[in-house]
Amino acid sequence: MPELTALSWALVCAGALIVGLSKTAVPGAGTLAVAAFAAALDARQSTAALLVLLLVGDLFAVWMYRRDVDWAALRRLVLPVLLGLMVGAGFLAVSSDAVVRRVIGVILLGMLALTLWRRRKDRPGPGRLAGMGYGWMGGFTTMVANAAGPVMSMYLLAMRMPVTTFLGTAAYFFFAVNLSKLPFHISIGLLTWEILALSAVLVPLVAGTAFFGRWLAPRISQRLFDRLVLVLTAVGAVHLLV
Repeated sequence: MPELTALSWALVCAGALIVGLSKTAVPGAGTLAVAAFAAALDARQSTAALLVLLLVGDLFAVWMYRRDVDWAALRRLVLPVLLGLMVGAGFLAVSSDAVVRRVIGVILLGMLALTLWRRRKDRPGPGRLAGMGYGWMGGFTTMVANAAGPVMSMYLLAMRMPVTTFLGTAAYFFFAVNLSKLPFHISIGLLTWEILALSAVLVPLVAGTAFFGRWLAPRISQRLFDRLVLVLTAVGAVHLLV
């Protein structure tokens, strides 16, 4: 297990608590978990440790919201997400980290502005073409910066889904995406026994807040839920730009 200072332990524990809550009640909060792990561990360790905890959170969310899924919305995303992954891989190969972060930040702010405009004008949910655009952006951003969460939040918010349907649909989407990353992390040596040991210690924290989030979600009003998603998306975009 990596040797951590007291501050680093506090940060990874806080990040683990946020992961569980973000998966079952407050989507978008995962950006805060990314920041906490990045501050406590080096880049390679934080990426691998967080992926394991995200998968654990995904499993809890899939189980808890298995009856609240919009399968039609998910099916529309499959092909554009795959295309976005391929384009993202090419972009990542030729771009610096600073360029990647700024491009994703600008994309998120643009999608946030579009979502706010559509809601102000009381526009209907995105059509097939717009849905493909969201899917492409989701695949692209998850490949280059693990930042598909805010993009998918904007898509599901634009679909005007109820809270539990939003969370259930997001749970299945991110479980599939994160699971697809696992072989790559193993093959390039990011996921080591040390990282697995650290993640195992943090799993109970993810589980605890996942159950708390499942209790909390039906008690959050639709209006408050929508505002939380919008605010946390803005926080994630600004974090990438600064």
